[in-house]
Order: sequence, then structure tokens, then C-alpha cells
Amino acid sequence: MNAAAQRFRKPHCFLVYALAPEGISASVANDVFNDYIADPSLPVPLFHDHFIGTGGGVAIFYVEDAAGQAALSASPHLADWDLHIHPLIYADSPAAFDDQIAFTLRTYRGLSWERLQRLDQAASGSQDG
Repeated sequence: MNAAAQRFRKPHCFLVYALAPEGISASVANDVFNDYIADPSLPVPLFHDHFIGTGGGVAIFYVEDAAGQAALSASPHLADWDLHIHPLIYADSPAAFDDQIAFTLRTYRGLSWERLQRLDQAASGSQDG
């Protein structure tokens, strides 16, 4: 729970990497992690996903103040979990998180975030019909 040791400086997106204790099934771990994400006492979640083969998941929260930062590690939902919480450098707002995705795709793979979104929507639509 390393974020608790870091002094809050300004609003930023924080990455939460959470591993369930041994012996918890993936299904139960997913439910517990979803309860954590849904908790209205926590900062706004922007993204989350679960791990395959290991109980746990990753999430990105937009943290606006020191109380929000402390809440990420103090939540009773993940009390026995192995938590790693880190502020992100460039994602200092929800829009900046989205911009960072677009920047990474464009800079490191020459891909357009908007084009990938349209392709995904087209593929999803063709599967439904």
C-alpha cells in the first residue's frame, strides 16, 4: 500500500494493482474487486479489468485530494489483498488519461485511437447482426 506513504500533491490518476489472497476463487475475487470499484466512497474509477488465471485486477482512479488517495488503500473491500497504488505522471485528469492512450498508440505503433474505436464498434455491430 505504497501510495499511503506518498504525500498527495495535486489531482492525478492513480493505478491500483490488486492481487487477491491465496485460496480465493477467481469468481469471488472478481466480485470483491467489482465491489471495490463500485464503492462510492472511493474516487471516480476510469478503467478496470480483471486478471486471467489469478484473482485480482487493475484499475485507474481519478483522485482529486488526499482523502481520496487514502481511501484507495484503506477500503475494507481489499483489506487482505496485496495492493500496489501509484500516481501516474501524465494522466492528471480523466481527459489526460484518454489522451495518453491516444498518444501511446500514435507514437509507439502509428495507430489512431479513434480509428481503433470505430473498427471495434463496426466489428461489434457486425457480430450482432
